[in-house]
Amino acid sequence: MAGARMMWRRRQLLARGAAGGSALLLGACDRVIQQPEVRTILFKGEDIHRGLQRALFDRDALAPEFRPDQMSPRFRTNGTRDPGTDAYAALRDGRFADWRLTVDGLVARPLALSLRDLGVFPQRAQITRHDCVEGWSAIGKWQGPRLADVLRAAGLSDRARYVVFTCADYYGGAPYYESIDRVDAFHPQTILAWAMNDRFLDVGHGAPLRLRVERQLGYKQAKYLMRLTAVESLAGVGKGRGGYWEDNVDYDWWAGI
Repeated sequence: MAGARMMWRRRQLLARGAAGGSALLLGACDRVIQQPEVRTILFKGEDIHRGLQRALFDRDALAPEFRPDQMSPRFRTNGTRDPGTDAYAALRDGRFADWRLTVDGLVARPLALSLRDLGVFPQRAQITRHDCVEGWSAIGKWQGPRLADVLRAAGLSDRARYVVFTCADYYGGAPYYESIDRVDAFHPQTILAWAMNDRFLDVGHGAPLRLRVERQLGYKQAKYLMRLTAVESLAGVGKGRGGYWEDNVDYDWWAGI
């Protein structure tokens, strides 16, 4: 939870400054930050932070795992609670029998995987803490195949540096999206979870499939997964920062904790 509480977005810091300073100055600062060249400089710090952590710590170090008796009695839903589209409703009403996860991009063997197909992969179960950027945490159990195993089955190219996740829910008239880099994609705790607390995911928690990347904050745990796309660059993804919140609310792309 400490990591979530310590993580302040740039705009939040500016907004707090308005209480004791000039709103005019705040507006000017915000306009400066919106300039592409200034944003580029600011976001370089994020790359440095990520690089330093990976240089100082084992990149495969595990997030803490917990005992079953430590699981939270209530695990909040957050963000989208139901995609609300006709297409998603049809999948839900059919118990996701017709749902497929598309794996494409820089892969040798594009895949279309059903829940049954995902169940054939070796499964990992882990009880971990979900830390939300809003300041709350909850402990739950997740189960599913490692993302690394799915990418290997698809023949991931050496050129691929990122994995982009496209989801069934919509924000701003377009499908929600998120991304992680190759290092986090191959972390042993990064899984495609179809089960939560020993039950199939419910709609509020992202059925039929969600990402769990346990060493990052909650907004990176994309729900309602429909597509995984391996890419060399994030330049063509949204506005170029690799995620909906990163592009539109200046959340950090790398949300490591």
